[in-house]
Amino acid sequence: MLSNQLCFAVYAAAHAFNKTYKSLLEPLDLTYPQYLVMLVLWEGDDLTVKELGERLFLDSGTLTPLLKRLETAGRVRRMRDPSDERQVRITLTDAGRALRDKAAAVPPALLCATGLDVPSAVGLKDELARLRAVLDAAP
Repeated sequence: MLSNQLCFAVYAAAHAFNKTYKSLLEPLDLTYPQYLVMLVLWEGDDLTVKELGERLFLDSGTLTPLLKRLETAGRVRRMRDPSDERQVRITLTDAGRALRDKAAAVPPALLCATGLDVPSAVGLKDELARLRAVLDAAP
């Protein structure tokens, strides 16, 4: 039965997260995938597309359109690495850096929406990360 499938529970929870994030991110004019890119860049600016992809588990074909939209919105700059023209480096603009302060309200609002306390949320996150690692290592 569908209701007995772990994969469906994770899939349905992901949809619920996306719906919740949509309402939280609309005032920032960000989609959820764009928000993830910005989170990574706020942690450490000036990354290659490959480095971003590794952090987000996304390929360059998925990232490139996201980055183009963020660049058009004035939040990031894409430029060829002068030491290796094959690499595209992503840096935050001043507007992209400033957006971080506005986005600071998103994580607590999401936590509140889940109804979880911090230790429960951290435990669930850790379990899901462990599950992803185990599945990635499976044949």
